[in-house]
Amino acid sequence: MNKESKVNFKKTFLKLLKDLKPYYFWIIIILIFSCLGTIFTIVGPKILGNATTELFEGVFRKINGEGGINFDKVYKILISMLILYVISAVFNLLQGIIMANISGKYTKSLRTKVNKKISKLPLSYFDKKSDGEVLSLITNDIDRISSNLNSALNELITCIVMVIGILIMMFSINVSMTLVTIVILPIGLFVNVSEHHFKDQQDYLASVNGKVEEMLSGHAVINAFNAKEKVIDDFEQENYKLSVSTRKSSFFGGILEPIMMLIGNLGYVVIAVLGALNVIKGKITVGNIQSFITYTKNFTNPIGDLASILTELQGMIAAGERVFLFLEEKEETKVVNPVKLDNVKGNIVFKNVKFGYDESNIIINDFSANIKSGKKIAIVGPTGAGKTTLVKLLLRFYELNGGEILIDDININDINREELRKNFGMVLQDTWLFSDTIMENLRYGNLKATDEEVIEASKMAYVHHFIETLPLGYNMLLNEETSNISGGQKQLLTIARAILRDPKILILDEATSNVDTRTEILIQKAMDKLMNGRTSFIIAHRLSTIKNADLILVLKDGNIVEQGTHKELIEKKGFYTTLYNSQFEE
Repeated sequence: MNKESKVNFKKTFLKLLKDLKPYYFWIIIILIFSCLGTIFTIVGPKILGNATTELFEGVFRKINGEGGINFDKVYKILISMLILYVISAVFNLLQGIIMANISGKYTKSLRTKVNKKISKLPLSYFDKKSDGEVLSLITNDIDRISSNLNSALNELITCIVMVIGILIMMFSINVSMTLVTIVILPIGLFVNVSEHHFKDQQDYLASVNGKVEEMLSGHAVINAFNAKEKVIDDFEQENYKLSVSTRKSSFFGGILEPIMMLIGNLGYVVIAVLGALNVIKGKITVGNIQSFITYTKNFTNPIGDLASILTELQGMIAAGERVFLFLEEKEETKVVNPVKLDNVKGNIVFKNVKFGYDESNIIINDFSANIKSGKKIAIVGPTGAGKTTLVKLLLRFYELNGGEILIDDININDINREELRKNFGMVLQDTWLFSDTIMENLRYGNLKATDEEVIEASKMAYVHHFIETLPLGYNMLLNEETSNISGGQKQLLTIARAILRDPKILILDEATSNVDTRTEILIQKAMDKLMNGRTSFIIAHRLSTIKNADLILVLKDGNIVEQGTHKELIEKKGFYTTLYNSQFEE
């Protein structure tokens, strides 16, 4: 294992220990129970050896006519041993229950942290990561931590106490035979070679999850373009990498236990021979040699288990490293001494705005605009001009590279994001609905809205009649993919949701792109009502839908090249006229 891998392993392990701090009290209790339970188990063979010695010596006494076996003494020894084993079992049971409780609570807290972290991360993070990779953190990685923490940590304490305790008992019986047994200990040091393979395994597993997520979400597109072979090939490549890393980690992790068992069995034979010689010489009793052989067998078992446990521990640390790295990702910057945004009028100023998703590739160079309250602002331009990007900047999904954006003369960087966004309503080209009833999907716009208010918003969006024709009306359950309603119907529902929100500022990003012409006319009427008295941004490719806008901003290469009303821009016969006429050319 290379130096960097060792450093990461140690660093992640210390983070895990620090993260378990709230459970230190119960971990100490587990340690005490483990010690007590293991000690009682360890003492058992020595007591059993006393019973064997008594039986052996009793037989010789009977042969020599000096008496016989003292069965009362043997019974007392066996009953005391039985009591010790029962007490040991109780401690081990309590230890397991407490550890399972700790593992469950800790992994629950991890999932909560990851879930909260997702809401705090900037959108730029998700531009670099697939949904499948993030999902893999919550499922595979945290599940790996949960299962291994419950087993590995619990068994690790037991094995360590068992090894130390057995060594003490073995030294108390015979020093030379104990030293022979200890020879196998250094073998466990080779376990470290497999650590980086577990890290690779978790990374490739996340990548495979990402591919699967893409295949499921894009199933219709894949079939429509007959791209199944390419998708399967891409998946096979990632799956092959996962397979190789899994085989390596499993090989290096699994080979240690049989090696330890082999060496342990060889040691077992050596001890049996040495013990027999010592018994013949009278240096050790038959009961003690029986106890020592039992200890030898019991000694190799925890050593072998220790190798297996350390392998599990490495898998847990590899998963933990991915989770901790995610939790340490840079969050959206917090506002110090935020300004309260009350009684928003909707005056918005873009002042020399400069932005690029990548700082080396600026897509909005020097954007300035002064938008008055209650005006309908249309943003048009060719694909890639920066129309949707402007809206994302307005909502502070991304930070500016230069310039500033003001709402009612307040810089949006001085306002908490939650405070800022509650004043916006959005209807996007890509609809988003979740698996629940239509009523709850609409109420998402205003969680405190009554059923009557939801129905009224639906009527304003001309979607009430459609909902009433459904089998359960507003109580109809949308499936996970929302495939049980059409794309146009989904768009209508999102528009109703925006109406219910009653925002101060409205953003419509191709809001009517998925509906037919007749429905578009109805929606346009509803939008006119909704936009009345509100500052509204309309992003449109179909320029015929924004003729009545108070101001049209024409973007090209991240800059405003023209602005004015539809009539004024047509009369200029400039870039807007070219865009407008191109939609009617044959």
